[in-house]
Amino acid sequence: MGQLDGKVAIVTGGNRGIGKGIAKGLAAEGASLTIAARNAELLEETANELRTNGTKVLAVPTDVTDEAQIKALFEKSMAEHGRLDILVNNAGAFDAGPIDELSTEAWDWVVAVNLSAPFLCTREAFGIMKAQGEGGRIINIGSISSHRVRPLTAPYSATKFGIWGLTQVTALEGRPHGITASCLKPGNTYVERIQNRPQAPTEPMMDVDALAQAAVLMATLPPNINMLEATVLPVGQLYIGRG
Repeated sequence: MGQLDGKVAIVTGGNRGIGKGIAKGLAAEGASLTIAARNAELLEETANELRTNGTKVLAVPTDVTDEAQIKALFEKSMAEHGRLDILVNNAGAFDAGPIDELSTEAWDWVVAVNLSAPFLCTREAFGIMKAQGEGGRIINIGSISSHRVRPLTAPYSATKFGIWGLTQVTALEGRPHGITASCLKPGNTYVERIQNRPQAPTEPMMDVDALAQAAVLMATLPPNINMLEATVLPVGQLYIGRG
């Protein structure tokens, strides 16, 4: 018996990296899944991988910067599963450079993926969870950059500060309905984007499994308990005072 038997989770950016790791962790506890991402082929590959372990999985190709596609994602998930208990806002984007050289297009893209999309998904999930009357959990994937920034990361850092604010407001508004909101803040994680670099990373890294464990803990706490935030990072990573 899994701790999430009978529960349904939606995971955005669920076809690779942290999102895929969290999807696997939730599935291992018995949750049925809807996973969403732009790359339809990779999304279906991930869904089939999860199905080999008996998990019920719906794959919905979705551009989270498109409000209509987000609405369709939740509608399709409800048509397939009939309920929603957990939302993981994981889809993310990164762009970098000196502030005086950043394009408006780069800024708008990161804001759309990292901040507007979680708001739109939260709005959809909140309505469903309120109507069900059984509570629910919303887990936002933030970053240690919401507390300790690096130079040349204005769009990314600003949106991660924003997602932490959105988490707190969602937690407050969710209280009367038994809906919790949590923010998981990863440090250096060995995802595909880093694995594909020509040079190995010089800073300490952690596997996505470490984050999946933290997300599963957030999702499986007693309904009257919320882990509002958790920062998970390699022991040797520069963080406190960036030292």
